[in-house]
Amino acid sequence: MAIYRGDGGAGDATTDITINAVTAKATEAATSATNAANSATSASTSASNAATSETNAANSASSAGTSATSASTSATNAATSASTASTAATDAQTAQTAAETAETNAETAETNAAGSATAAASSATSATSSATTATTKASEAAASASAAATSASAASTSASNASTSETNAATSETNAGNSATAAASSASSASTSASTATTKASEASTSATNAATSATNAASSATAAGTSETNAASSASSASTSASTATTQASNAATSATNAATSATNAATSASAASTSETNASNSASAASTSETNAASSATAAASSATTAASFTPSQTGNSGKYLTTNGSVTSWDTVVGGGATGGGNDQIFYENDQTVTTDYTITTNKNAMTAGAITINSGVTVTVPSGSTWTIV
Repeated sequence: MAIYRGDGGAGDATTDITINAVTAKATEAATSATNAANSATSASTSASNAATSETNAANSASSAGTSATSASTSATNAATSASTASTAATDAQTAQTAAETAETNAETAETNAAGSATAAASSATSATSSATTATTKASEAAASASAAATSASAASTSASNASTSETNAATSETNAGNSATAAASSASSASTSASTATTKASEASTSATNAATSATNAASSATAAGTSETNAASSASSASTSASTATTQASNAATSATNAATSATNAATSASAASTSETNASNSASAASTSETNAASSATAAASSATTAASFTPSQTGNSGKYLTTNGSVTSWDTVVGGGATGGGNDQIFYENDQTVTTDYTITTNKNAMTAGAITINSGVTVTVPSGSTWTIV
């Protein structure tokens, strides 16, 4: 049904298109405003993503730095462990050499002890022989002393005989001289034998002392050999412990080297992640800038559409109850005078209205209304006619 335009009658295609253009521009303005809001939201989201990416890039760079530091520390620890392992290996070698030296010393001491024991045995044998010789010489000295006493007794007897038998003096004198000579010789022999016995006894004592000293030396050498053997065992144990420590340190060095390699790999991975995050941050910032530009463009388009829509819609102030009309280029408000006539072709003869009132209605104040009847008012529906107004049904 055509919109009534006043005296001009129903609208034509040109005026209807203008009204449709107003509606279309209003719709475009609303759409542009929505697009602008969406673009602004996208710009805000992209800016937030850019900030997050930038933060992630900074965190990744920090992690890369930390991983690099850890790798450097692990490498240093590996070098230290390797140096410690090398030192421990050297110490083990030194301890092993000391153990071998101690073992050699123990063998030498054992040989010396055997030699000393042999010498002690020889000295004991010599002491025994010397003691036997001393005993023999003492017996000889006692025999010589007895012979001397016998000779002295014979000399005394001969002297007595010489004194008594003066007659036999010449004969006895010769015998007495011989006896005296024999007695002196026997006394001299007895003295020499006694001196020899004393010397032999001294030699026997010295040999016994030497034997005791050799036995003491042999015991000392045996003790030293035992001590050297204990030291050799301790040195061998120390060498084994040092070798075990060197093995452990070498294992620790290998572990530290592996940790250093792992930390270096982690550092490279973190650096790559930092680079990726930085690229993402750059892309997000670019997207945020693009979204911000799009939002500005959308806002400008929305403002332009709103301006265009506003130019097609005159002010509504003071135009209550009026309808919007246009002369083909400008829209305006006009007062409703009555329903538009219609007919066949271009005829405007008939005024048509519905026969049933289905919705409450109030006639405009200070206005009259006319309806072609008959008219039916549905149950519960009210038509209100203000005071001073009329409703005529013809």
